[in-house]
Amino acid sequence: MLLAVIGTACKKNESKKDIDPAVIGQVTLQMTDVMVHDVTNPPLGARFYSYACLAGYEVVAANEQAYPSMYGVLNDFPEIEKPKVEEYSYQLASALAMLETAKKMQPSGGLLLKKYQQSLVDSCKKIGFTDEVIAGSQEYALAVSKQILKYAKADHYNKISNFPRYEPHGGAGTWYPTPPGYFPPVEPYFKTVRPFTLDSASQFKPAPPVAFSEAKNSAFYKLMKLNYDDTKAEEHRVIAAFWDCNPFALENKGHLLVGMKKISPGAHWMGITDIACRKAKTDFSKTMLINTSVAIGLMDGFMACWDEKYRSNRIRPETAIRKYIDPTWKPFLQTPPFPEYLSGHSVISTASAVILTHYFGDNFAYTDTVEERFNLKARPFKSFLAASEESGMSRFYGGIHFMDAIENGQKQGQQVGEWVVKKLESKAVALGK
Repeated sequence: MLLAVIGTACKKNESKKDIDPAVIGQVTLQMTDVMVHDVTNPPLGARFYSYACLAGYEVVAANEQAYPSMYGVLNDFPEIEKPKVEEYSYQLASALAMLETAKKMQPSGGLLLKKYQQSLVDSCKKIGFTDEVIAGSQEYALAVSKQILKYAKADHYNKISNFPRYEPHGGAGTWYPTPPGYFPPVEPYFKTVRPFTLDSASQFKPAPPVAFSEAKNSAFYKLMKLNYDDTKAEEHRVIAAFWDCNPFALENKGHLLVGMKKISPGAHWMGITDIACRKAKTDFSKTMLINTSVAIGLMDGFMACWDEKYRSNRIRPETAIRKYIDPTWKPFLQTPPFPEYLSGHSVISTASAVILTHYFGDNFAYTDTVEERFNLKARPFKSFLAASEESGMSRFYGGIHFMDAIENGQKQGQQVGEWVVKKLESKAVALGK
């Protein structure tokens, strides 16, 4: 009887082993690599991160009283049924739930995430997890992921393909595809997807853009001249390249156009989130909460921005300047394939910075090493907001945005970030957490 009691206690202790919180960042990094492989567009990438993180977070919420479920917080979010599994590690189940969700949602996820998932399981065996605990964790993860995937399927993204093909308006001052790729518009109907916290995609509708005009004394012409007259100083080029985050850029090499794959703006901020959590040494549960909060902010931020993009449908600097000032002018960065106003990077960077500042404070200094994998030097920042301000200005330095798109994009991002924090904190406050 004594041996039986000791054996049971050992099994319970094995299921309580802690997993390094850095695993969460490793999972999002693996997801990022899949997005680079698949050339996932920025809004869709935010959707992938958010649902994967929600799956991981709901496992934590069911096992940690200090972390309430998103039920009653997010739009239409269901009560997640806790699986009837006896032996499991909730931390392992959380990481596996993220992976299972990503594997189903990302086109190449099932193939490309399999190897990492196996290495995660093998590492858990090495620190003493039994086969029963691992199997139970996998069962738990699959059960939660299945419920999250059902929630994701109901967000209307799968109905976007039923909409008519988006055609540029063609009027003066409106957007149309730019060379060299002449890519079609990215996600023109993204505003129709269900947001997580926003009442609607138009909840934080910005001030309208400066009105288009060819007149040389007009406010719009002055905006064009700001871009045209920018000296493209070396430091500005470094900043523009660091925050480029264009998932697929074409490089002209003589008679060849070479495709260059990169991470998206959302991937960059998920990487910053990982850097912050590692530096602050947040535990597993808090790391999961912070990653989920940022991912939700990315999704709602892109929705708010894209709602405006296809409403104002404004011409890009490259197109306008070449037509009305200098036909030989070229921006430093490649012009993205969607309307100019607002600046998406300005919106989601500010929203992410507001959310991260909520968790880590105003003066959280860190070094951004996210782009080192792409041969770009790390950059130090004194705060998240300082980083978001630089990322916004990078769009001006790169020649792909007018200043009012950046400034009003930052305002919208501030509103979205504050709203997400308010919504996510409301239930915790109500429960006295």
